[in-house]
Amino acid sequence: MATDIETAEVDAIRAFNRFYTRRIGVLHEDLLGSRFPLTQARVLFELAQREPVAARDIGDTLGLDPGYLSRILQTFADAGLIEKTRSELDARSFVLTLSAKGREAFALLDRSSHEATAAMLAALSPLERDRLLRAIAEAELALSPQTLPAAQRVRIRTHRIGDIGWAIERHGRLYADEYGWNGDFEALVAGLFARFAATHDPERERCWIAELDGERIGCVFVVRNKDDADTAQLRCLLVDPRARGLGVGRSLVRTCIEFARAAGYRRMLLWTNDLLTSARRIYEDFGFKLIEEERHHSFGHDLVGQVWTRELD
Repeated sequence: MATDIETAEVDAIRAFNRFYTRRIGVLHEDLLGSRFPLTQARVLFELAQREPVAARDIGDTLGLDPGYLSRILQTFADAGLIEKTRSELDARSFVLTLSAKGREAFALLDRSSHEATAAMLAALSPLERDRLLRAIAEAELALSPQTLPAAQRVRIRTHRIGDIGWAIERHGRLYADEYGWNGDFEALVAGLFARFAATHDPERERCWIAELDGERIGCVFVVRNKDDADTAQLRCLLVDPRARGLGVGRSLVRTCIEFARAAGYRRMLLWTNDLLTSARRIYEDFGFKLIEEERHHSFGHDLVGQVWTRELD
């Protein structure tokens, strides 16, 4: 038994299980007013979604004891809900399909389930529904076995509502924790992102968010350089420490370069500081050249600012 799991954590999960089973009525003898208890309803659902299907495949999916499943299927057969035919792939095996009566029973159950769920959601505000659906997705993800390496589960997408606020907060906190930079840096980043959000040209300026399993782990954006319309400026590249080593920074920079080239820019420019060695290595690997350095005192520290550029032709 895992000894590092707190009793309070176990109790919280068990309490939620009790609450939710009561909330959706699965403890009732007849689910949603139908004649089917929960397990029978789940078997009926699998039949409707996958027919023709072998009984063992349903058992594997639902984790049911073969004997218990056999009794459920016999109940369905006696009620005229299913039909059994010999498999075309294996003459020794049989597959199951729903009869016309079975499809009618499933349609009624499915409609009742949809209406009950819709009624539950209708009682919530849009914000509450969004929170609920996000929490469900995160819980399902956390409890699902991951078959792909983390690096293959990273997704790069364009920004949407809420991302700008996250990016500002994450920059401020991360640079304070790792480099001791003060609130001046967060203020600078806030100004850059706010200007982008308010005035950017979607055709030539864009922001991207990196996600791992739906959780934000990085960001970057590209704008037109104020002094040269042919130059794209890369700004605010950030990778959360939890995601380092997965190639997130490289994916974000590659995305910026590909976008800038497609948007018609001839070169790309960026400003950074010399102590940000991981980011500098990425820039060098993508062909950026250091063209300018200048000492400055910012964010509570003496720093060396750097300008890097590369051609896009």
